[in-house]
Amino acid sequence: MTSATVLETVSTQKCFGGMQGVYRHEAKETGCTMRFAVFLPPQAAAGTVPALYYLAGLTCTEENFTVKAGAQRVAAELGIALIAPDTSPRGLGYPGEDDAYDFGTGAGFYVDATETPWRDGYRMYSYITRELPALINASFPVDPARVGIFGHSMGGHGALTIALKNPGAYRSVSAFAPIVSPMRCPWGEKALTGYLGVDRANWRAYDATALIEDRGWAGPAILVDQGTADPFLERELKPELLREACAAKGVKLDLRMQEGYDHSYFFIATFVEDHLRHHARHL
Repeated sequence: MTSATVLETVSTQKCFGGMQGVYRHEAKETGCTMRFAVFLPPQAAAGTVPALYYLAGLTCTEENFTVKAGAQRVAAELGIALIAPDTSPRGLGYPGEDDAYDFGTGAGFYVDATETPWRDGYRMYSYITRELPALINASFPVDPARVGIFGHSMGGHGALTIALKNPGAYRSVSAFAPIVSPMRCPWGEKALTGYLGVDRANWRAYDATALIEDRGWAGPAILVDQGTADPFLERELKPELLREACAAKGVKLDLRMQEGYDHSYFFIATFVEDHLRHHARHL
């Protein structure tokens, strides 16, 4: 942590022998106050532990996963730190920032925007991949060489694209109901047009299927859980596109269609232990 960075503790609670905390700081990439949650397992008292980043979906904050997923018990057993950042900048005052749930506030889409005015603060890709890890590594007992990433919906898109573009930084990746191809769904088309402009060639850097086509993935199998009763399955999520892209490039994919599950945190809580153990095997 640089001398210019001030990390403020919002709250801490003992949890499964470890510590669940919420923190905030003034972020350079987003130009605003950013909050994030960190769960440190009891093993962190004796030395560094692996770090697993979780990226949340549309309308969410750092609180959703922390409170609803029930991940701390297993993370404490496995000795893994959980880091859950917010999904977007807040309070920048851009025109239209709060007009819709799927663009602007709560909908940063984990991109570095290039369009005015979004390019000045909507830089969640750089925040997640550079600024936040630097702060975490300097402030908490985590091992920067043992890092995984996962997420849900928009955050699943973020986790997949970030891992695919930075294979040396992330040993493992998984997702719950991810937006696998924002270039080919209404949520993604709206967000990518607004943040990146109309040239679809610029969108490929933030589309998991395109990144697999362009770069592949040599890491361990990508674990994806998708509920069959998810109301966004056919219109927005389209997991078959990820299956096709992985098959064409020989990328290992464990796509599990979970009968009767929807898009909620009840779905995430049901399978989060599987994801934590998946990451633990590689961290």
